[in-house]
Amino acid sequence: MYIYKNIISIEEGKRSGKPCIREMRITVEDILRWLASGMSFEDILLDFPELTREDILIALEFSADQQRKIFYDVAA
Repeated sequence: MYIYKNIISIEEGKRSGKPCIREMRITVEDILRWLASGMSFEDILLDFPELTREDILIALEFSADQQRKIFYDVAA
């Protein structure tokens, strides 16, 4: 099931139901942790050629939107 711009999918039983990139086993969390560890977009794309630059950008956008929803839900 795609839930975000036809890039992010959530499937029960795959990576514990975490949001994944295009039905792969690579999660949004994986991408965020790679970036946080200092990997560049280019580093990630070299290590994981199945990913695209758009996948990484959508993962960042998805994460930011999730944080916004949490903040506004708590503040409301």
